[in-house]
Amino acid sequence: MKFLTIISRLLVGSLFIVSGLIKANDPVGFSYKLKDYFAPDVLNLEFLIPLVLPLAVLICIAEIVLGFATLFGNRIKIVSWLLLLMIIFFTFLTFYSAYFEKVTDCGCFGDALKLTPWQSFSKDLILLIFVSIIFKERKNIRINTLKQDVIYALVSIGLIAIFSYGVILWGFPVFFSSVIFAIIYFGKNNAKFSSHSDKVVLGIPALLSILFSLHVLNHLPIRDFRPYAIGKSIPEQMVIPEGALIDEYKNIWYYKDKQDNTKQFSDKDKPWENKDLVFVDRESILITKGYEPPIHDFNISSIDGEDFTNYFLSDSNYVFIIIAYDISDKENQIVSKDVNDLAATCQEKKISFIGLTASGYDAIDTFRHEVQAMYNYYTTDEKTLQTIIRSNPGLLLLKNGIIKGKWHNNDIPDYDEAMKFAAES
Repeated sequence: MKFLTIISRLLVGSLFIVSGLIKANDPVGFSYKLKDYFAPDVLNLEFLIPLVLPLAVLICIAEIVLGFATLFGNRIKIVSWLLLLMIIFFTFLTFYSAYFEKVTDCGCFGDALKLTPWQSFSKDLILLIFVSIIFKERKNIRINTLKQDVIYALVSIGLIAIFSYGVILWGFPVFFSSVIFAIIYFGKNNAKFSSHSDKVVLGIPALLSILFSLHVLNHLPIRDFRPYAIGKSIPEQMVIPEGALIDEYKNIWYYKDKQDNTKQFSDKDKPWENKDLVFVDRESILITKGYEPPIHDFNISSIDGEDFTNYFLSDSNYVFIIIAYDISDKENQIVSKDVNDLAATCQEKKISFIGLTASGYDAIDTFRHEVQAMYNYYTTDEKTLQTIIRSNPGLLLLKNGIIKGKWHNNDIPDYDEAMKFAAES
């Protein structure tokens, strides 16, 4: 049982660190996933929706801290309880998503690794087994010796490296965890802190996780796993390859007979050929999901509905786009001077500068008058805009439909800075 406990601690601790860090890289994106779960037609926890962002950050930090505590053996009794409660909660969510087909992606690993609901549920069931072993053996687990710290750290870094380089192709979790392992090791080795092992093991990961989360919240994720990452082409990712599978549907036809009874028919029955039947309805059921391009919901429409998508995506010159899915957010007014200055420079240089929003005409008109915006606003779906950039507002730079730059509203560049960045990207 001791060997199983060691294996369980290594796997659970390492996976919690990676999972928490991936979500901490994009807490805004994770908050959108929580919002989906709290929606009225899912868990009906609408009162939690205003708290989704702080909850997202808290869950990310908790995962990372619990991961390190599991590996080092500190406060294992309370840690094992928290691990069990967290994995039961996650297992419930993934089962609910899979069985009722409510949320199609659990968000366990953010956008770095997409899992179907049933895959996520299976993963959580396996993880629940390992967590249960830790919980059962919690009274026999002791705080690591310094020698054990080194062994656990090296094996854990190896496991994290396999996942980081072999699955998500992102080395930062290896660097982040290695730094924390080193700080904790030297902290426990230091006579000044050796008697405060719990504070070192729990405090260091918590502090660095908080700082990391604050950084990405005030700027942008340090690694963008979405289809709208810098260097990616929007048009190319909208294309369905030749020969790709297409959606396959089964039709159910509803017809009434002469006795006014409604009956179901399949396509093979060809009920439309029977003159004694009267059509009522048709239901199409998806049998096989076909290929879906990475970008399938992007468009740029004028207020009156005219499609400008190809016009801007095919522009061989630069196109600046200020994205504000909610134009009433006060941040739009705070950065309006910088945005207006950049727009004015673009106008002088005959470079397109537009706004994209999901807000309605009245909100757009009010905002433009309030900040004296001289550029035109177009509309796009809110979820698409939230996927493009994790900032409201945020700045996007395109050329031939290729993303050349992205900036958080705290980092809006002037024209020369943007051009320099684009040239280097």
